[in-house]
Amino acid sequence: MEKAAVNEDGLVIPLIDFSKFLEGDETLKLETAKAILHGFQTAGFIYLKNIPIQPDFREHVFNTSAKFFKLPKEKKLEVGWTTPEANRGYSAPGREKVTQLTDPAEIEKIRSAAPDIKESYEIGREDEPGHPNPWPAEQDDLVGFKSTMNNFFDQCKALHVEVMRAIAVGMGIDANYFDSFVDVGDNILRLLHYPAVKSEVFKINPGQVRAGEHTDYGSITLLFQDSRGGLQVKSPNGQFIDATPIENTVVVNAGDLLARWSNDTIKSTVHRVVEPPKQEDVHPPRYSIAYFCNPNHKSYIEAIPGTYAAESEKKYEGINSGKYLVQRLAATY
Repeated sequence: MEKAAVNEDGLVIPLIDFSKFLEGDETLKLETAKAILHGFQTAGFIYLKNIPIQPDFREHVFNTSAKFFKLPKEKKLEVGWTTPEANRGYSAPGREKVTQLTDPAEIEKIRSAAPDIKESYEIGREDEPGHPNPWPAEQDDLVGFKSTMNNFFDQCKALHVEVMRAIAVGMGIDANYFDSFVDVGDNILRLLHYPAVKSEVFKINPGQVRAGEHTDYGSITLLFQDSRGGLQVKSPNGQFIDATPIENTVVVNAGDLLARWSNDTIKSTVHRVVEPPKQEDVHPPRYSIAYFCNPNHKSYIEAIPGTYAAESEKKYEGINSGKYLVQRLAATY
């Protein structure tokens, strides 16, 4: 396997060539799958290179995303985020506060003191009844926006299926075990823009971050970063370590629902986005794209076979995926 992407303070995040799982012989496929599973079990994070989504198309998606965020605020608010059930549309800076807290009053308190310095636009699957995507008008620079994002959504959906197959192979269960849990595509594509910000903002308020420390809710998250940096992952010793961008890779982390599904044999690790490491008076904008992968909303999630020897060893009761995700999401808005 390749050199680790991150190796500091007990946090080892592997860099894995995913083409070896997709195209390798059975021995190489199994070796790669075990490396992926080990990364999720120990760090909760992995980096993947040589994924099927081509670099030139990823660059096009990033450029298209930037064009959306350049729209006047009133135009973006026309396609505003509405409800946790829909989880689609635009969120202005300061609206969402990602955190590990669950009490609404406590969340509002930290939101007021140090709001997250970011704006976002969420896209779901096109065919979910009652929850259409609120697309911006396709004119000028945004011509082709919808088709670009739907294409990217579908390619990320396919990658989600393959990563879950790798996890299954690594666990020693049927490679297609998760297929019926993730075939609908109840996932969310989130375009993220962290506006330019003066470095003094972080000095004046030491608690200020671009996105507060949190874990993700679903099965896995596919994170595509630009080169600016700022993502940090919490080490086993409690320190936040830079997850430095590596060109033409995707960062993949396990979410809370996968940790629960795996009977806590897989880790959902706390992470955040802070001031970029490069010292400068004004930090340029940062763009990233997160594809939040979830089990189908109708799925009933209980411990995966092989993660327990007896019923008494199951740490959690079974739960409906959609209900769980809506409850978690509602607390952050």
